[in-house]
Amino acid sequence: MNRLLACLLAFAAVLAAPLHAQQATPAAALQPLDRVAAVVDEDVILQSELDQAVQNILAQYAQHPEQLPPRDVLQRQVLERLILVRLQVARAADTGIRISDQQVDSAIAGIARQNNVNEDQLRAKIAQQGQTFPEFRASVRDELTIQRLRQQFAQTRISVSDAEVDAALAARAGDKQYHLANLLVALPEGATPEQIATGQKKIEGVKALLDKGSMDFQAAAVRYSDAQNALEGGDLGWRSLDEIPTAFANAIRALQPGQVFGPVRGASGFQLVKVVEVRDASQATPQMVTEYHARHILIRTGEGGMDDAAAKAKIDTLAARIAGGADFQQLARENSQDPSSAPAGGDLGWFNQETYGADFGAQVAALQDNQVSAPFKTQAGWHIAQRVGTRQSDAGKDNRRAQVRESIGQRKLEDEWTRYLREMRGDAYVDIRTGDRAGQAPATDAGTKPAG
Repeated sequence: MNRLLACLLAFAAVLAAPLHAQQATPAAALQPLDRVAAVVDEDVILQSELDQAVQNILAQYAQHPEQLPPRDVLQRQVLERLILVRLQVARAADTGIRISDQQVDSAIAGIARQNNVNEDQLRAKIAQQGQTFPEFRASVRDELTIQRLRQQFAQTRISVSDAEVDAALAARAGDKQYHLANLLVALPEGATPEQIATGQKKIEGVKALLDKGSMDFQAAAVRYSDAQNALEGGDLGWRSLDEIPTAFANAIRALQPGQVFGPVRGASGFQLVKVVEVRDASQATPQMVTEYHARHILIRTGEGGMDDAAAKAKIDTLAARIAGGADFQQLARENSQDPSSAPAGGDLGWFNQETYGADFGAQVAALQDNQVSAPFKTQAGWHIAQRVGTRQSDAGKDNRRAQVRESIGQRKLEDEWTRYLREMRGDAYVDIRTGDRAGQAPATDAGTKPAG
């Protein structure tokens, strides 16, 4: 959650925009009617939303405008981001994912803490960026929703065996870590020979610019990459070799800082990868993770439990008693159907956010210390949770195996999630009504040749 909160302000700055035309103030009625920039399934993206999002990017790069692509290319990149956000939020809603107001409030409070400001100062900062607070809240809710969808996807699609973890731990002994950046020229599913040739021509043109020193890698990624991290200069952060796809790992091992590998064709298209820095694993910043201490009361549903309506009625009764001043631990001992924690008053000890599943972890993470949640449901049944405390723990000391498992899973997730987003985008009805693609079927940017 901490890493998510650190990114939320930037996400909101990129994507926050007017929510819907019907929320306009009376003064806005004097303005020309907003027009549609894109139709996304049953939703629309307004031109004002797109313009605001582009302006936010321009403001972020105000000190280095030369790193941005031409306005039409930037607008196309930002519109694709907005389209993907709409599709992911809609998919999350279809799967039953809901983010409560309490979770949004908790995330915004975390953003304020991360930026060393109070909520009033945060509101002022948001206003300076030309955004309203409701718009900011909506973008935070969208990002939390997408994170929950990604977590759910990982739980159902990604698995890491003990053998993979053992091999990675053995390989990490005395190993190095690599700070990487990438640049992607995407290819559509089932690309034709002509599309492949066009994409290859584009990536080779970009590589030629880099080789001549006409443009640095970060600026080239911002201008030409089709990857989701393009506007961050293609930055991938620090990776151990086991976190790098096999197709790149052996080549990257042999590179020096500043060198670029590729182009190479992968599942998503043609890629260039730059080694920014190299360090010994022992020099790595401790991998701090947030751990939570919580109690819970569980009323089971499904096989061996109560029917859902009866379970919900019982958990609501318990919640009302707690709100009335009843002792949480005593109620847990008497009523919880979790045999491992009930004798200890529902105490679960210290755990990380994923230990008991994404849904349970998100509920606990959204609470303040000593706060009790509203009743919520997981696969196990209906819960009430009370957060006792939080702490930062060095994963390198006590949780090394879990960290390695997570890093392998993250590498697998990146590949699968990218493929999932491409399928989602390909299956959607998207009618772009602005820019040079207005009225045309969506297409890859592979045909955009870099200026040489």
